[in-house]
Amino acid sequence: MKPKLLEFWRKRKAIVIAVLIAGSVAVFGLVHYSSKAPTATTFQVKRGEFLDVIQFRGELKAMKSVTIVAPPDAGDLQILKLAADGTQVKAGDVVVEFDPSKTKQDLAQDQSVLKSAQAEIEQVRAQGRLTEEEDTTAVMKARYEVEVAKLDASKGEIVSKIDGAEANLKVADAEQALREAEEKLKSDTAVNKATIENKQHASSKAAYDAQRAEHALSSMTLTAPSNGTISLVSVWHNGGEGPFKAGERAWPGAPIAELPDAASLRIAARVDETERGRLALLQPVTMQLDAIADRQFTGKVDHIGTIATSDFSAGWPIPRNFDLQITTDQADQRLKPGMTVQITVIVDRIANAITIPTQASFLKSGQTVVYVWNGSKFQERTIQIERRSRDRALVSSGLNPGDLVALKDPSVKE
Repeated sequence: MKPKLLEFWRKRKAIVIAVLIAGSVAVFGLVHYSSKAPTATTFQVKRGEFLDVIQFRGELKAMKSVTIVAPPDAGDLQILKLAADGTQVKAGDVVVEFDPSKTKQDLAQDQSVLKSAQAEIEQVRAQGRLTEEEDTTAVMKARYEVEVAKLDASKGEIVSKIDGAEANLKVADAEQALREAEEKLKSDTAVNKATIENKQHASSKAAYDAQRAEHALSSMTLTAPSNGTISLVSVWHNGGEGPFKAGERAWPGAPIAELPDAASLRIAARVDETERGRLALLQPVTMQLDAIADRQFTGKVDHIGTIATSDFSAGWPIPRNFDLQITTDQADQRLKPGMTVQITVIVDRIANAITIPTQASFLKSGQTVVYVWNGSKFQERTIQIERRSRDRALVSSGLNPGDLVALKDPSVKE
């Protein structure tokens, strides 16, 4: 019996092996089909710390600074030399030097006008004294003539009536001449005084112009009032906006440069009402300056505005938001007013939280959903998001650690 069984097994062995191989291939294919790779980029859900942060832009500003301006009492000015932006200077170092040639010409002309005005005053005074002396002599002579006429008229008792009448007429004529002489003296004196005052006004103006030109000439070289870093001021000129350069012309009083007080540097920013309510004084912040990419700065919230104001720099419609000031904890010689800053404030930390990228959640029919990979396809699942922060979303229900969620909607055909 045994030999027959062995013979039978030998005949059927090849068939059994073939059936086993075929079954293994079928099982492998089924398993491979049921665990194929996702058709979209996925993110594996994990537990970790969720950071609730606020991010906004700001600008570095000096709360205290000295502005160096072109002389306000000079005419058209041409810049000969100008310190470069960012130059470290000490008190007394030259910041800007203007061409003094035009101012020197103005000073020479003003001084010439002043000398001429002073000479005219002396001439008018001399002429006035001469006229006054002549008028005084005429008055004295007229008074003498009156006295003589009165003496002759007093003889009316011993002369004829005709001679007496003539004497009285001479008295009247003499008195009239005296009055005219006195009026002329008074008038000439007043005219002389007015002429001198007019000349003195012209002299005072010429003296003022000369003094102003002297002051302007002394201001052709402007120096730093204290130690610091030069920050050239950007102004609109020559058809564009930018700082002045050597060789360009500036108008009187034009702002040239600023010397900020390094101790007064602050980050100025604006935040809306929702963000303001989540901030507090002395709250720590981190800052990344666009111009200083190799260093991250830290600081604290120093001031939060209490009244909303219009932000005209934000475009239309003009929003109303709140001023914010932040102090930096670190000093750096590269810090300059006008630098732009990315500010990050951590307002809350939640440990052992389930978070996903915000791009992994989708709004469908008023609900927030994700697409979870089940091994063969994506399944839509409703989730609850507690809050969002930057590019992360805190999930309160609907997901478990280890789930694979799609980073784009797989139901949308490209």
